[in-house]
Amino acid sequence: MLARRFGDFATAEDAVQEALLAAATQWPAEGLPGNPRGWLIQVGYRRMIELVRGEQARRRREDLVARRDPDDQRHAPAADEELTAERDDTLVLLMLCCHPALAPTSAVALTLRAVGGLSTAEIARAFLVPEATMAQRISRAKQRIRASGLPFRMPEPAERADRLTAVRQVLYLIFTEGHTSTTGPDLRRVDLAAEAIRLTRALHTLLPDDSESAGLLALMLLTEARGPARTGPSGELISLSDQDRSRWDAAAIAEGVALVTRALPRGPVGPYQVQAAIAALHDEAPSTEATDWPQILALYKVLERLAGSPVVALNRAVATAMVHGPAAGLAAVDALADDPQLAGHHRLPAARAHLHEMAGDRDRAIVDYRAAAARTNSLPEQRYLTMRAARLAAEPSPVQPED
Repeated sequence: MLARRFGDFATAEDAVQEALLAAATQWPAEGLPGNPRGWLIQVGYRRMIELVRGEQARRRREDLVARRDPDDQRHAPAADEELTAERDDTLVLLMLCCHPALAPTSAVALTLRAVGGLSTAEIARAFLVPEATMAQRISRAKQRIRASGLPFRMPEPAERADRLTAVRQVLYLIFTEGHTSTTGPDLRRVDLAAEAIRLTRALHTLLPDDSESAGLLALMLLTEARGPARTGPSGELISLSDQDRSRWDAAAIAEGVALVTRALPRGPVGPYQVQAAIAALHDEAPSTEATDWPQILALYKVLERLAGSPVVALNRAVATAMVHGPAAGLAAVDALADDPQLAGHHRLPAARAHLHEMAGDRDRAIVDYRAAAARTNSLPEQRYLTMRAARLAAEPSPVQPED
């Protein structure tokens, strides 16, 4: 709202941050206001006015906006007014940050920071690059947006196509961080996942014929449907094979399956639709053993052709083990050992540990579980991997046959 009202993205970001800081310090002491959203808008608006009036250049920009737009078009909507896809300022901001003037990686990084609220370190981990590199990308992207003078509005239909790939990638990464947090004491950041789903639903409402946006929404719903069963009473991680599937969200699964079923025949088929189809196979199976692993493996091969990445290859390796046995899966994992994007990432030793455990090689599984635990910053994942290693170490050694 502030960026739309004043036309200054960077200063609006500062004002919002100060409003959030004021809320973080005042609300615990004074209590939650009756209308938290309206409170934040009012405080942010006042701070924005102070910042604009504090510098002559910003005052000139405010005057320019005042002359350009009629008075009846320069008011913010009421705090309790229901938002539509066309009026959702967050969706507009997302489209602005994904402008084609920016390099795709810079656009995605800036949007994750401005819209998703992710830290620079979290974004760097998502892209598997050093934090300093990501900080430079975000800074350059902000400068480019500031210098461009881009209007704060929903782009015209002809302009949207150039931004959709970056927009969908941002929403996917926000959801991924919400579904499995890379840092902190909690496995999930429910607020991030819910916001990603809300924005993706708004995008799908805005573009109902875009099959890949429908596929992305389906993927999120099908994945988040398992959320209630992913953690135990103390917040501990529960693996997919051990989850109580009766706790999965049946309504979300039904909606996700319907979305991907409608999207796939329309085409063209994209990576989010394929991932949604994989998630649907998991969600519709009564157990891990009854899952259609050959179909999942075939879909991962399609996904590799559409959008190959080390993580996709790692997932395909696990599916290979479920179809052809752990030895075949381990061979596929070992082929990724020298990939620089996976160097230092916990997923590689975690997958290897799981496959060694499947193969009955307890000692190697223990070593890899411990190595994976040392590489992740997520406390629930650390505890889960450490406990897997401890459980295997506590098991009695198999009895050797006598000569």
